[in-house]
Amino acid sequence: MFWREAQHYTVALRVLTCRVAYIPAMGFLRIVGLIAIALLLVGVVYGIARLASGWETTREQQLSLDPFYAPPDPIPNELGTVIRAEPMSITVEGGSAQRILYVSERPNGDRAVSGAMIFIPDSPAPPEGRPVVAWEHGTLGMGDACVPSRSSDPTADMYTFIGPMMEQGWVVVATDYVGLGTPGPNQYLIAQSEVRDVVNAVRAARFMPEASASDRYATFGHSQGGHASIWTGHLGPEYAPELTLVGVAAAAPALNLSEIASAQWDTAVGWVIGSALIESWPTYYPDLPVDEVLTDAGRDASQRLAAECIKQSGLEALAREKFGQQIFAFDPLENLVWQDSMLAQTPPVMPADMPVFMAQGTADEVVLPWPNSMIQQQWCEGGSTIEVLWMGGVTHQEAAHVSGPAAVVWIADRFADRPAGRSCDVAPPVAPVNPASAASS
Repeated sequence: MFWREAQHYTVALRVLTCRVAYIPAMGFLRIVGLIAIALLLVGVVYGIARLASGWETTREQQLSLDPFYAPPDPIPNELGTVIRAEPMSITVEGGSAQRILYVSERPNGDRAVSGAMIFIPDSPAPPEGRPVVAWEHGTLGMGDACVPSRSSDPTADMYTFIGPMMEQGWVVVATDYVGLGTPGPNQYLIAQSEVRDVVNAVRAARFMPEASASDRYATFGHSQGGHASIWTGHLGPEYAPELTLVGVAAAAPALNLSEIASAQWDTAVGWVIGSALIESWPTYYPDLPVDEVLTDAGRDASQRLAAECIKQSGLEALAREKFGQQIFAFDPLENLVWQDSMLAQTPPVMPADMPVFMAQGTADEVVLPWPNSMIQQQWCEGGSTIEVLWMGGVTHQEAAHVSGPAAVVWIADRFADRPAGRSCDVAPPVAPVNPASAASS
């Protein structure tokens, strides 16, 4: 398709060139205009050709990876079983990387497979084994090429902390989540699914003799991954009593889902996040009404947008917002089933014996800062051991990069059994209230 479009532009370019060359009586300004159009078309042709070439290369890469991610029949029953592992050709300072396919499960207990990356330090393991950090990535899109272990830049979200974690001597395991890069569905922002994938990735690390992984682990996630990380603090200890979870860390975590949804449903963010919810949540909430909360444009585009990687879907979402299009016909929280589902996937106050580190940028336009300010207030009042790092001027995309080194220090203290601090005596720089509500009151 793209090569045909490029050919059409080439024909048009030739026509314009001929007109410039063979109409000597044409006015100077008109000739200059045609030359400008010709140069523009050259750029379009070049851009389309590069785009088509890049997409073809990506398609070939993904086809070559498909056999690795294919689940066996039957899937092994033991959770965390490593089905396949192979080295990754990426440079990791102080360690090495492998992609793995491991056994996880769906919330109903059905076995499923997930891809992951595992990073193992070069330094010798201590006698008690290496501590494990489970990294959870944020929203990247549901297409195979979007998945970290299958992407062309697997550590794009990890570059400020993966080296320091190798230096600390920790094994780092990074799940893709079931249904991303492996047979679906993916249950996006469903805690009961995310936590299983996170914990079973830790179990997978312990299955690998070369990792020498201990039974102690911490979690760190960004955005959607922050949701998974924090929920692991609630559900992980009961789900895997043989493991010891020492603390949970999150950068710009999507926690206060109802407040976020009500603020973002009619924005570009609503298109990106909403399309993923529309495609995945009915697999967990079968009674969730979908058609009635969508616009016609939303019904037409949600499935395709959900399957695109975040850069592509984000650009389209911005364009649709610019032209006044919305994915939702109204705030989905006006529907009681959606409201109850959002509340059910918002984590409650964390118990005091599970330390929490949360980092939030004040310039975040995706996971807005004030809903997480509300979380800080509620959790402090509820007695949580929560330490919050507020990052002035930091955007959503920068949150994990900027907070990564601080998260490493915080996790190191948890592995060393040092007392965890609380940020509850310092007021957050962002008021714990919806600015729109405050302005209207």
